[in-house]
Amino acid sequence: MCGIAGWVDYAADLTQDRDTLLAMVRTMAPRGPDDEGLWLSPHAALGHRRLSVIDLEGSRQPMAAAAGGESAVLTYSGEVYNYRQLRAELRSAGQEFSTAGDTEAVLRSFLARGADAVAGLDGIFAFALWDVHREELLLVRDRMGVKPLYYCPTPTGVVFGSEPKALLAHPAVGREVDGDGLRDILSVAKNPGHAVFRGMYEVPPGCMLRVGRGGSTLHRYWQLDVREHTDDLPATVQRVRGLLEDVVTAQLRADVPLCTLLSGGLDSSTLTAFAAASAAAGGADPVRSFAVRSEPSANDDHVYARLLADHAGTRHTEVLVDTAGLLDAGLRAGVLAAYDLPLAKGDEHASLLLLFEKVKQHSTVALSGECGDEVFGGYRWQRNPDAVHSGTFPWVHSGRHRHRGLEELLAPDLLKGLDLAAYEQDSHAAAVAEIDTGSLADPVEARFREVTYLALTRHAQVLFDRKDRLSMAHGLEVRVPFAAHELVEYTFNIPWALKSFDGREKSLLRAAGRELLPEAVSARVKTPYPSVVDTGYDAGLREQLAAAVRGGTAPLLPYLDDGLVRDVRRRGAAALPGELSRAALETVLQLDSWLAEYRVRVAL
Repeated sequence: MCGIAGWVDYAADLTQDRDTLLAMVRTMAPRGPDDEGLWLSPHAALGHRRLSVIDLEGSRQPMAAAAGGESAVLTYSGEVYNYRQLRAELRSAGQEFSTAGDTEAVLRSFLARGADAVAGLDGIFAFALWDVHREELLLVRDRMGVKPLYYCPTPTGVVFGSEPKALLAHPAVGREVDGDGLRDILSVAKNPGHAVFRGMYEVPPGCMLRVGRGGSTLHRYWQLDVREHTDDLPATVQRVRGLLEDVVTAQLRADVPLCTLLSGGLDSSTLTAFAAASAAAGGADPVRSFAVRSEPSANDDHVYARLLADHAGTRHTEVLVDTAGLLDAGLRAGVLAAYDLPLAKGDEHASLLLLFEKVKQHSTVALSGECGDEVFGGYRWQRNPDAVHSGTFPWVHSGRHRHRGLEELLAPDLLKGLDLAAYEQDSHAAAVAEIDTGSLADPVEARFREVTYLALTRHAQVLFDRKDRLSMAHGLEVRVPFAAHELVEYTFNIPWALKSFDGREKSLLRAAGRELLPEAVSARVKTPYPSVVDTGYDAGLREQLAAAVRGGTAPLLPYLDDGLVRDVRRRGAAALPGELSRAALETVLQLDSWLAEYRVRVAL
């Protein structure tokens, strides 16, 4: 997937700033362990770390090219799956290629078609393109926001990169967090475009930022729209199946070992079954699959994963995760280093980091089932009327009990100033305002369409961020076929009655893949990613928090409740409230580590 970084400054000569660019790029060495490249000009500096997946010997970046009087330089992360088609079209139009990969297809598409070329890209990507003659920078992010892209405007240009840490390596970017940044951390609803650090932003999914001497403009090139769905049930199932076959086949293309991440649930099992069938039809070697198995485990996912692997004929491997080791300080520091931000699900993220480390030993590319629930309606909160009609994000309404306790840990004045309830309501209102459901006569159907929109544009973003950071920390590229825009566009407008035609979750996906799955797998009810069930894990979190408070130097101390701090200093972990959720403990501990590691200044 690679990592990109750089900046534009119209008031300076950047040809002498190689060391700064190098420092930015090297913060992302794990994203691109295979190569490194820098390109500097008077007003633009572009850097790249490469994970070689296609055209292993060629396609070095940053890549420069010229044609038809146009000249540009590209630093690019991601995969464009229709690159062969693009290359054929461009060749017929007179473009000449010197490499065999997708990078040059992207670059020459822009040389030929300008900014309109982005509409022809099918994939997951984030890139920066410098127009040499116009001295203009384009920052472009894929439709669904699978690949990250951050930027920080400056008085005379912009700094950008694949991860916050790359921008923080630039002297013009500060390490300050304000109230909105803390709200983003403590809230469970992601706001597209926000990036926690003051002055830093994300390029929103489906958007392009154009930076020139006169300033910058943000342009949305893709948006989900409400449309009429005219297919009946059999035609809908057939269309979904055809789309899945096409999408999975396209995403199996790589010049390095590839696998699937197989949990044993419906999403990953269907994905793996389609991948295995496509590989067999094309005469390729059997697909490799990987499953995580925790000891002790909260469920028996691995049993179903093994059943599907035997049925589909994959080369299957189980990765054993010892939950007692998930409290390891080095492992937790690795999660923070990968993510750049504190998280509320430390056990899940730590186990994923371990899984990706093992998978990388055998494969460089993995297909994952992220976004299947958002696309096909797999979450309980999508079918819970109380959650759907709660007036807020339905997963927030359903999951409040899993985050209880922050109000007992944090200082009352801090919480009052942050007013997280109002922030949540404002975020929900802004999200709903983006989608026009006025053409839908049924208000219930209109709300279900809004909920699907929220799931695809807010909830899925958290999953994409998690998968990207933790996989790329080990140089593993993870592709997400269920997030393919053609599949998302089609399924978005399928009425809820069709999506749940058999009274169950993910009815259409189950129907589309039933012929490829064992009955036991096809009939499974959704289970969440396995969390630690060992009570010793929670006790360990409480002991760690007590130790941080009693140590007297924890960066988070000024933001904790004064009475709680006094009690813990006297009595240790026993003074902590008994009903603290794991998420509250994880959030506070990681926030403390983050404030120390990133030397963040909080300004409220």
